[in-house]
Amino acid sequence: MLMEQATTVRKEWSAVCDSVMHEKPKFIKRTRDKMWFSSLETMNDILQIYQFTATKYIEEDGSVTLSLNEIDLIENGSNEQEARFMLGKSVLDYSMEYYSEYEIYSHSPNRKGHIPYVFKALIVDDPVKIGDMIQCQNGKN
Repeated sequence: MLMEQATTVRKEWSAVCDSVMHEKPKFIKRTRDKMWFSSLETMNDILQIYQFTATKYIEEDGSVTLSLNEIDLIENGSNEQEARFMLGKSVLDYSMEYYSEYEIYSHSPNRKGHIPYVFKALIVDDPVKIGDMIQCQNGKN
């Protein structure tokens, strides 16, 4: 694999950053540690295949409940638009918590699979946009 040494990257930091932003990502090696350095745009492209999906339930009172499939989050709103916003906000809040406790969450067997969705939400960083991304399927009450 094409690995750049961390000492070289450190010495040429500005040039390496320019290269990553305008040319291509870099693989960096520091002793036994191996890292990936890329722009958020590249990471967003990589994460495109990860979609937020939810099951939609129409409640007896006419409100809408959305249950996210990828992460155990559920929100209810007076209509689908409100429920999407609330769920988008919950996804972003959870992602921020996950990132702040990354050492614990990323090693937890029931949360490890959330990593791509967490980074996708952190890159988007907007509950309205996250809510709009959610693909809903009708559920049965």
